[in-house]
Amino acid sequence: MTTVNAGNRTDTHDMYVVHRVFRRESALMSRLVRSVRPGDTARARLVAGHFRDYALGLHHHHTNEDELLWPLLLARVDLEAELVLRMEEQHHRVADGLAVVEKLLPAWEAAPSAATGVPIAEALTSHAEALHEHLGDEEQFVLPLVEEHITQAEWDRLGDRFATETPKDKLLFFLGALLEEATPEERVHMLGNLPAPAKLAWRFVGRRAYTRRIRNLRDPLAA
Repeated sequence: MTTVNAGNRTDTHDMYVVHRVFRRESALMSRLVRSVRPGDTARARLVAGHFRDYALGLHHHHTNEDELLWPLLLARVDLEAELVLRMEEQHHRVADGLAVVEKLLPAWEAAPSAATGVPIAEALTSHAEALHEHLGDEEQFVLPLVEEHITQAEWDRLGDRFATETPKDKLLFFLGALLEEATPEERVHMLGNLPAPAKLAWRFVGRRAYTRRIRNLRDPLAA
C-alpha cells in the first residue's frame, strides 16, 4: 500500500457537490417524463434533451474515474476484490440503465403518450436507485482512499479532462447545475477558480440561460 498524502490529504469536496447534482437530477428525471402530456412533442423534446445532457455529464464523470482514477488506486492500494467488483458492476448497471432510456426516447419524442412514456419513467426510477446506491458507496469507501493515496494534481486532472472533453456549448449548463446545488461558500469557491472569460460568460449569458431552462423544465412539476 502506497500513501502519497501523509499529513496533507487531497481535497475531494468538489466530488460531493457533483454527486448532489446527480442525485437531484436523477430523482427529477422520471417526474419530468411523467409531466409531459400526450401529444406535447415540444415538451417531450425539451425533457429528452435535458436527459441527454444529464447522461453526457454522467458518462464523462464515470469514464474519467475509470481511466484516470482507478488505475492509480489499484496500483497503490490493496483493494478488496469485492469493492472493485462492486464499483465496476455499479458503473455497468448505471450505464445500462441510461442505454435503456436512450433506446426508448425517439418513439416517445415523436409521439408522447402513456404507452411510450411510462416505460421510460420506470427505467429512470430504476436508474436513480442504482445511481444513488453507487454514489453512496463511492463516498463511503472510495473517496477516503483518494484523499490518502491520490495527489491533488492527479485528482484535479479529472475536472480538467471533464472541461476539455465536454462540448463547449454544454459547459455553462453544467456550471449552472453545480452552482444551483452549491452552498454560498461553495459557490464563491467555484466561481473564484474560474478563468476570467468563463466568469464573464456565466454572468452575462450562462446564468440567464440556465435559469430560463430550469424554469421551463420544472414549473410544470408544481402545477
